[in-house]
Amino acid sequence: MSSEVKVFYNKCVENSFCENKSDLSKSSCSVKNKNQINNKILYKGILVYAEQRHGKLANIVYELLNNGRKLADELNTTLSTILIGYYDDENDIKIKSQELINNGADKVYVCNNPVLFEFQDDSYTNILVQLIIREKPEIVLISATNIGRSFAPRIASRIYTGLAADCILLKIDSETRNLQQIRPVLDGKIMATILTPDNRPQISTVRSNIFNKIKTKKERKGEIFYFNTNPKLLKSRTETLGFIKNVDDEKTIKIEDADVVVAGGKGVGESKGFELIKELAKILGGVVAASKAAVDANWISSMYQIGQTGRTISPKIYIACGISGQIQHNVGMASSDIIISINKDHTCPMMQIATYALKGDMYEIIPKIIKKIKLYKKT
Repeated sequence: MSSEVKVFYNKCVENSFCENKSDLSKSSCSVKNKNQINNKILYKGILVYAEQRHGKLANIVYELLNNGRKLADELNTTLSTILIGYYDDENDIKIKSQELINNGADKVYVCNNPVLFEFQDDSYTNILVQLIIREKPEIVLISATNIGRSFAPRIASRIYTGLAADCILLKIDSETRNLQQIRPVLDGKIMATILTPDNRPQISTVRSNIFNKIKTKKERKGEIFYFNTNPKLLKSRTETLGFIKNVDDEKTIKIEDADVVVAGGKGVGESKGFELIKELAKILGGVVAASKAAVDANWISSMYQIGQTGRTISPKIYIACGISGQIQHNVGMASSDIIISINKDHTCPMMQIATYALKGDMYEIIPKIIKKIKLYKKT
């Protein structure tokens, strides 16, 4: 832990709306007048929600910090992040906070309480709303995960501002400081640019595997603020009875984290065709994925679906077998380092964007690839 990192306990940031600037636990900081929080001049800085599950930071947090850092530098402002959860060892908090600083954050706000171990919409929303009112960031970035999609709309509603969901690109209008929030609409046929010109903050949920992770700078300087909150804000209308980890291999596959992904589409022809795709994925040390067409045909589970209505991935190698490459699918894998397409139709979109395009029948090409790999491994 660097000695350069400043740590503040129970300090409230300067805020004209808060009567208790010294201790966050003594104020509910509710929004009583929407005009209070929509004075754009008061809002500066970027805030990233550092999503964690059972103490482990989600991979998308590092992507958001990278993009947030670039936006903050362009706006000549600070990048903050908030970590909500529970760590019984204070050293773990310091390590996690320093990790966030090393990945681009200037400030880390930590709300640590046993009640917050499991995500709860009510309490997490209350805490983030409370911090937004006090810190007044002009931009808030949240992951477009199940958690982010659940409580981001609540936050936007509570503070009378807009929300752009499932964004794939963020830009700054240098003249207005407005955030250009770009996302696919109409089944991916159009890329819409969404603005929140009159209200602040501008809130976006961002898809995973869209942005690269920042190059970590060890022992980067930053500030850590520990704070408590009003106990009333920790209350939730729901109760978590327990967490059961699913040990089913099929359901624990992390397609988003795989370096190699082999996907099948409508051209596979039948569910049995995925056995061949699984064999290729296994020998390459990768995972299986699918297009929406293959899922709709009930050839494979929807948990494998890639695209606008599925998962977004960014592997080192993406092998598309019998996938035509409609824009709805390409949105979910376009950032792959290397794209290999196997298709009978050399004119289809996937063959056009592929790094390597193999024209032919996958049932002839894939067995030859597997055979070659096995021979290579023997030598």
